[in-house]
Amino acid sequence: MTDQRSYDDRDGRIWLDGKLVPWREAEVHVLTHALHYASSVFEGQRAYAGEIFRLTDHSKRLRRSGELLGFDIPWSVEEIDQACRDVLKANDLEDAYMRPLAWRGSEQMGVSAQKSKIHLAIACWYWGAYFGEEALMKGLRLDISKWRRPAPYTAPTESKAAGLYMICTLARHDAQAKGYDDALMFDWRGQVAEGTGANVFFVRDGALHTPVPDCFLNGITRQTVIELAQKRGIAVQERVIWPEELESFEQMFLTGSAAEVTPVAEAGPWRFEVGEMTRLLRKDYLDLVHRRVSNA
Repeated sequence: MTDQRSYDDRDGRIWLDGKLVPWREAEVHVLTHALHYASSVFEGQRAYAGEIFRLTDHSKRLRRSGELLGFDIPWSVEEIDQACRDVLKANDLEDAYMRPLAWRGSEQMGVSAQKSKIHLAIACWYWGAYFGEEALMKGLRLDISKWRRPAPYTAPTESKAAGLYMICTLARHDAQAKGYDDALMFDWRGQVAEGTGANVFFVRDGALHTPVPDCFLNGITRQTVIELAQKRGIAVQERVIWPEELESFEQMFLTGSAAEVTPVAEAGPWRFEVGEMTRLLRKDYLDLVHRRVSNA
């Protein structure tokens, strides 16, 4: 069962700047630059049976995200990998969601923050199906968000930066207020982009179609699902997708470390079946993450 307590009031340990500290003592100052100017980056990753899936890929992306925001995380990829393993062990968890987070500190206030210290924290907790078990059977209901993914010349869209998720929260809140599970977002051009926190795939005539990630993250789960599809001989087309084309697709699903592979039943006026290819690729993904664990 998912823990319903506030995230600042739990037992366990959080890795903070090189030390494992009691959960409730992992605190930052209110004048932290990241709180005022969104100068932070993060990762979301899952552990299965004690092994963190594609851990090094996540740690590399975390450091790269920091570089794109103009700061260097003072821990190597190898050190971040080990810290994640230490956090998992310290919290006595086998299956868990993990959240590494790096940010600018409180040494300097104002838009400029070159003198600020860079901090790193890593937490983990048990998190079941992100959208709930029922969604895996029936599929999600998505609203079409009025908010759009920004152009890459307006923001560092290759970075998993906290500030880029502000419009995702707005989009999902709007959707949930209308009774939907989540929202589908278009980009600044009006092309299909992604969900609020997950990449999107469509199925038509036995082939997969997915938007080109030129203004949103090329997710690690997205890359994994493409590899799994190609191993099965399924054609994968990464291309521009316009909303007018959605009525021609038979199936739709989301991918992400939290969402894993989750089917979609509807997106705005368009309807989809929870079909065989979606179920197959979800099974392949779950088999892969557990098989990698068993062979580790």
